[in-house]
Amino acid sequence: MSDHDPNSDFEPPVNPLPPVVAAMFVVIAGIEAVLSLAEAGFIGGREGIGWRLGLIREYGFSGDIFDWMVANGIWPLNEVIRFVTYPFLNLGFTHGLFAVVLLLALGKMVAEVMGQMAFVAIFFVSGIGGALIYGLLLNDPVWLVGAYPNVYGLIGGYSFVLWRVLGAEGGPQHRAFSLIALLMAIQLIWGVFFNTGNMWVAELGGFFVGFGLSFLLAPGEWAKVRARLRRR
Repeated sequence: MSDHDPNSDFEPPVNPLPPVVAAMFVVIAGIEAVLSLAEAGFIGGREGIGWRLGLIREYGFSGDIFDWMVANGIWPLNEVIRFVTYPFLNLGFTHGLFAVVLLLALGKMVAEVMGQMAFVAIFFVSGIGGALIYGLLLNDPVWLVGAYPNVYGLIGGYSFVLWRVLGAEGGPQHRAFSLIALLMAIQLIWGVFFNTGNMWVAELGGFFVGFGLSFLLAPGEWAKVRARLRRR
């Protein structure tokens, strides 16, 4: 009698998500689900309607607060932590939906190619960098919330991988930036008809941070950097 296990040949039709990507999705989607249910009146009663605004004021990134910290040289932890908490809040259900869809698609690719720790680093550092650029370049009182700067950082990681692959194959490397160019074009067109604000500054900043960080985090890239430094 054969000892072969038929289940050993089974391959799922869809590759499972890396655990860190799934965990990030659960946290962001879970928070949005609670806030959306509260706004719909299913939980929290009358107070639930104001939960989102209260959390944004407590954990969203504020350019005004950032300017105050820079001007006074005071960096209280409960204000600095906004750099890493603002991505977990959204302006509404649709705002959050698009963020998690992009997170799943791009996060899966980055985590599988670069590793799960690289995904975590790009996600958080891009979010921090995007908020920092938003605060430094603008004097905008609008609160910055949503994982879009972080997701754009993952787009930067995706673009880096594609850029390297095209370079190795002798292909046109500018094609690696087609996705970010398309998204920025959509932002521009959308902004002509609607007042979309200045959050695109943080998103574009997140992209450049993610792309630059990939030079250190992509497999083999750190070894190349050290080799170049030794040659100098």
